[in-house]
Amino acid sequence: MTGLSKRPPGVGFEKPILTEKFRRSTLYSRSPEAPSVSQLFDFTPTTRHPHRLTGSQDKMGKGLKKHQKRLSAPSHWLLDKLSGTYAPRPSAGPHKLRDCLPLIVFLRNRLKYALNYRETRSIMMQRLIKVDGKVRTDITFPAGFMDVITIEKTGENFRLIYDTKGRFTVHRIQAEEAEYKLGKVKRVQLGRGGIPFLVTHDARTIRYPDPLIKVNDTVKIDLKTGKIQDFIKFDTGSIAMVTGGRNMGRVGVITHRERHDGGFNIVHIKDAIDNTFATRESNVFVIGSEKPWISLPKGKGVKLTIAEERDRRRAQALAGN
Repeated sequence: MTGLSKRPPGVGFEKPILTEKFRRSTLYSRSPEAPSVSQLFDFTPTTRHPHRLTGSQDKMGKGLKKHQKRLSAPSHWLLDKLSGTYAPRPSAGPHKLRDCLPLIVFLRNRLKYALNYRETRSIMMQRLIKVDGKVRTDITFPAGFMDVITIEKTGENFRLIYDTKGRFTVHRIQAEEAEYKLGKVKRVQLGRGGIPFLVTHDARTIRYPDPLIKVNDTVKIDLKTGKIQDFIKFDTGSIAMVTGGRNMGRVGVITHRERHDGGFNIVHIKDAIDNTFATRESNVFVIGSEKPWISLPKGKGVKLTIAEERDRRRAQALAGN
């Protein structure tokens, strides 16, 4: 065996030198009652991840939050701070948590039809409340912008619309107007099998729409059939309501649009008293072409300054006297 040196006998096979500390350890000099090494350590092979705990020790997520603190609730719910620690947390539904109004807040805090949670649940479980023509029994169901709430026992119909301060107002409507709602088109595309469909702001999926309907247009939906009755193009000269930003709730006519590639498109709007303002394109909701297709709440979407509101209150007080 050329090139290889033989290992001297005994080299590399010496017994390890045991220190005095190791000799005194329990693993080396243990009593017969002490557990064996196999009992101290589990050497059974496993296919699980070596760094992941098993069984009840596995630390997994706890899921979604099920509570809502009152101080962090949306301000447009108009909940006072001192009435409790918690607020109703909206269920998962067609509208976002920050953009919706739970039915319990609408019935208990706005309409005053119930005094507490128990009474609200009693009303809901009697199947007296409809949202967009469907009975809802979940007291935290998230009703949102343009939704129609119907109470057949009292013969009342409401549409959730923003006022000029960005809050949902109790806006009563006639029975004829409660038969339809408006929806902003968020997406238009082809589905499986080449079937065209669109998705509205309230998560409705409508198949086979008119080919002329594009993104940001508004469709008029029949609540009984769920089909499109008519649509409005998002274009200059249309009447629109702002649904986001500092101008939320204002209504006016679209004067022109600014296109910004890689940024946000800007839309300029003029209201009924010739005040102009601008907002993002995503915040604009078209509600009519020449006239609004829905009735507007008090103020007709015209935002007044603090001084103008003061003068109006004084004039009303003098007229009342």
